[in-house]
Amino acid sequence: MTLSTEGLPDWLDPVVRAAETVQPRQLSRFLPPEDGAGRQSAVLILFGEGERGPELLLMERASSLRSHAGQPSFPGGALDPQDGDPEGDGPLRAALREAEEETGLDPSGVQLFGVLPRLYIPVSGFVVTPVLAWWREPSPVGVVDPNETARVFTVPVADLTDPAHRATAVHPSGHSGPAFLVESALVWGFTAGIIDRLLHYAGWERPWDRDRQVPLDWRS
Repeated sequence: MTLSTEGLPDWLDPVVRAAETVQPRQLSRFLPPEDGAGRQSAVLILFGEGERGPELLLMERASSLRSHAGQPSFPGGALDPQDGDPEGDGPLRAALREAEEETGLDPSGVQLFGVLPRLYIPVSGFVVTPVLAWWREPSPVGVVDPNETARVFTVPVADLTDPAHRATAVHPSGHSGPAFLVESALVWGFTAGIIDRLLHYAGWERPWDRDRQVPLDWRS
């Protein structure tokens, strides 16, 4: 399984450049433990072309899950033995496999074009490889297993860059980070952090009010 930038739409060029140059600490202060601890996993950051232009595929995790329950996220999960070497193309295979299992995505219509540095999610112990992809031939998507996924949806990049949809999410622990209020969802945590940095390094970010805070239970 290989990466290819051939035939990508021009608007993805800034994302390609960002993936080639961004350093781990430019994405997150949480990096994989040096002792190799952590469960290897991957997420699929899938860009498509929708009715309102470029968009991203997201899903909302089932509220019954043990980790990150109810959170909007990229499709993805832990590497399985059949995915292969975590240092090789294992994360590419895992990202596509998990996306197919969670959203019904047809992987044959997806072009993988980049990989971001591996990051760490301390609360769950996952070492995550973000895999960038272009939805060359879109296929129908939706909830495959309600025990894992509550819903599957796309978000226009225009909404993600709109200052009116941006805020700082505040966790009960006091930790705060970027958030997006889109598609009746509050995207926060690891997923929002990656989107925030991608928008920034792709040059798509627009000035927004970082003092605008939202609690994680913003709808209650």
